[in-house]
Amino acid sequence: MKIANSGGRAVLVLGDEIADLAEASVGQFGPDPMDIYRDWAGFREFAEGVTTGTAPLVEGELGCAVPMPRQVFAIGLNYRSHGEESGMAIPEVPATFTKFPASLAGPFDDIGLVGESTDWEVELVAVMGRRADRVSEADGWSYVAGLTVGQDISDRRLQFAAASQFSLGKSRRGYGPIGPWVVSVDEFSDPDDLALGCAVDGETMQSARTGDLIFSVPRLVAELSSVLPLLPGDVLFTGTPAGVGAVRQPPIFLAPGQILTTWIEGIGTMRNRCIAGVAP
Repeated sequence: MKIANSGGRAVLVLGDEIADLAEASVGQFGPDPMDIYRDWAGFREFAEGVTTGTAPLVEGELGCAVPMPRQVFAIGLNYRSHGEESGMAIPEVPATFTKFPASLAGPFDDIGLVGESTDWEVELVAVMGRRADRVSEADGWSYVAGLTVGQDISDRRLQFAAASQFSLGKSRRGYGPIGPWVVSVDEFSDPDDLALGCAVDGETMQSARTGDLIFSVPRLVAELSSVLPLLPGDVLFTGTPAGVGAVRQPPIFLAPGQILTTWIEGIGTMRNRCIAGVAP
């Protein structure tokens, strides 16, 4: 199933229609898009019986698919191809930082660029469906509600200032678009191997498969939950493949007026227009 945020309300996407979940469940689930994760098992059972839409699907009305998670984790250097292009050794443990929740944005929102060093990073994003605390890698997928498309937009200047401050450099307003919806894990024949990529004004910048991940989604769930609990509705950006702008010769960064298109096989496509942001 596909769960989206339409006008601030949780909806199921049914082809070219949506079903408002608060209406369909008579208030049992929703309208807050985060509400469905408090009882993911119960929600899944209910949602399987929803087959009729309540309104047409209007992509431009879709907001951030998971708008207010309590925790947002992100992983650096998690594709072998990205490690090679960066000239860095393959890590033995996940290089973890956080994007602050206030940086998340919708799949068709404008990106307000600040400065001249804003970079793209297509990422598979996992959304937790239940509390994960000290879970095994073998059980990792069973704790994930679904997958969505993400962009870990990065202010490279800010990211590497003050001996590196990844979390701040990746958390400017609107620098975390995700969507267009969350697709439940059971929709994928192989959730460990999905094609993903992004383009700027139609020119492909990144193209890879998640099979190149160094630490898979289940491994990340196991590694992170060994340190602290992962909570229902938490968001996990899993890393980006080769093709970022900062390592190109010469470097290439996003500019106002450009369109950033981001896609993942079996999930969907985001389109974000770059505009001039407010200078710091």
